[in-house]
Amino acid sequence: MNDKNSNHIIGRNPVLELLKSDTQIDKLYVQKSESKGSIIKIINQAKEKNIIIQYVEKEKLDYLSNGLAHQGVIAVVNDYTYSDISEIIDYAKEINQDPFVVILDGIEDPHNLGAIIRTAECAGVHGIIIPKRRAATVNETVIKTSAGAAIHMKIAKVTNISTAIEELKELGLWIYGADMDGESLYYKTSLRGPIGLVIGSEGKGISRLVKEKCDGLLKIPIKGKIGSLNASAAAAILIYEVERQRNGN
Repeated sequence: MNDKNSNHIIGRNPVLELLKSDTQIDKLYVQKSESKGSIIKIINQAKEKNIIIQYVEKEKLDYLSNGLAHQGVIAVVNDYTYSDISEIIDYAKEINQDPFVVILDGIEDPHNLGAIIRTAECAGVHGIIIPKRRAATVNETVIKTSAGAAIHMKIAKVTNISTAIEELKELGLWIYGADMDGESLYYKTSLRGPIGLVIGSEGKGISRLVKEKCDGLLKIPIKGKIGSLNASAAAAILIYEVERQRNGN
């Protein structure tokens, strides 16, 4: 295996989250001069799992991290394993909850994808759906930006978002899209029950075909001179509105 081309989990928090999971870790690189704080915790947990630890110079980690802040530690793992939509729904059923799915229609910035995954994991979203083409997919930048949340989140990569929405609707989910010209204010819309939230791309928003598949379009009020929110900020607002309503607040 060529470690430069492998999937890397970069940084202390993401590596700690990785060690909590069942993901197979091939190797752990630790900077020779780093031996304090959470690095010690990482080393001890890695030893308990019989993971190979290689102590290297900072230059080696700089090379493997492609300029990302590695904080003295990088884990080498197999490629990220995506889920199926059915796995997301089954997971919600297993924990006796109405399915809550976030559907991303063309998010291209890996930092936005990572931020959305982090919010979704914190708020109890059961899974995220992303397209296979013309969009960011899970890589080391996404995992780093999500603070390791991508390791715990079920993410399905689909050929066609519209088809995925049809599948979710057949499974009983109501689908709502975030749209600045939406007919309903998000906080005045009932978002209880099985829900799918659609967040559009950074520049174009939700595509016309996907809009037509939504049961409703939700508007977030904009009071300032900037006409729209960052995709990850809009996602956070809507995700936590669903969480608020689910908990009867």
